[in-house]
Amino acid sequence: MVGIATDTEAERVAQRLRDGMAGGVLSFPLTSFAPDGSLDPDAYRAYLTGTLATAPGAVFPACGTGEFFSLDEDEYRTVVRATVEAADGRTPVVAGIGYGWAQALRFARIAEEAGADALLVMPHYLTAAPQAGLVEQVRRIAAGTRLPLVAYQRGQVTFSADSLREIAALPTVIGVKDGHSDLDRLQRLTLAAPDGFLFFNGASTAEIQARAYATVGVPAYSSAVHAFAPEIADAFFAALRADDEARLTTLLREFYVPLVELRDRVPGYAVSLVKAAARLRGLPVGPVRAPLADPGPRDLADLEKVLDHGLGLVG
Repeated sequence: MVGIATDTEAERVAQRLRDGMAGGVLSFPLTSFAPDGSLDPDAYRAYLTGTLATAPGAVFPACGTGEFFSLDEDEYRTVVRATVEAADGRTPVVAGIGYGWAQALRFARIAEEAGADALLVMPHYLTAAPQAGLVEQVRRIAAGTRLPLVAYQRGQVTFSADSLREIAALPTVIGVKDGHSDLDRLQRLTLAAPDGFLFFNGASTAEIQARAYATVGVPAYSSAVHAFAPEIADAFFAALRADDEARLTTLLREFYVPLVELRDRVPGYAVSLVKAAARLRGLPVGPVRAPLADPGPRDLADLEKVLDHGLGLVG
C-alpha cells in the first residue's frame, strides 16, 4: 500500500488549486488520436503546449473531455506523464481516475508514478449505490494512494450532507466537483463542508451556469471551451471576475447558448463537438473514439458558424 499524504501535502496542493482557480479556468484537455484511433503522443504534446501557454488555473488530463473511459492503462500513463512534463511544475496537474475503487487505484498508482499532483475521482461504473457505498468507495481510494482527491458527483453519484462530512474528514480529500447543477443540494454541501474545502462547477458547458453556481459559493468552474477556444473561455472568465454583466450576457446569448443547443442535438456531443471545434482550429487532436461519434457535415457547418462568431466577439 502506498503511503498516505500528510495533511500538509494535501493542504499544499489544495492551496495551489485555490490560487490557480482565482486566476484562470480549469482546463480539461482533449486526448489526441490518430485517424486509425490509436493514441498520438506527439500530437497530444503539441496540443498541450498551446493549451498550457494560455495559463489555465489547473489542467485535468484523462478526464471526461479527455476520453478517460476509452484509454487503456498504458495510454493513460503516456497522457498523464506527458501532461506533467509539459506543466513542469508551473500548473497543477489533476489526473482522472474511475470505475470501481480497485480499478481506480490502478490508475491512481500510474498517476502517482507519472508525477500528478492530485486525482479527480470520477463516478463509478454502471450501478446505483447507497450513501454508505459512495463514502466507502472514496475511503478505499484514499487509503490506497498518497495523492489528494477531488470527488466528482455526477450521474449515479450524489453525496448527502452527511456523506460530504465523512469524505471531507479524510485527510487527503480536498474537494468536490459537482455536475448535477442542483443548487439547493449544493448549497447544503458547501455549508456542511469544513473551511477551505474546494468546490468546482463541473456542469457541461459550465459557463452557462457559472453565475448561478457563484451565488452558492462555488465560483470555480471547468471549461470545455478552453480546450478549443481559450480566447473565448478567458474572456468569459475575465468578465465574470469583473462583474461585467453586459459582456457576460453577450457571450452567453451569442456563443454559449448556441453552442449548448448544438451540443444537445446528439448524445456525446459534449466531447465530440469540442474535439470537432479543435480540429476546425487546426489543433492536432484527431477523432473521438467509439462509443462517441464525430459530428456529421450539417452539425459541423453549424459549429463552424458558432465558433467563428464567438471568436469575433472576443476580437
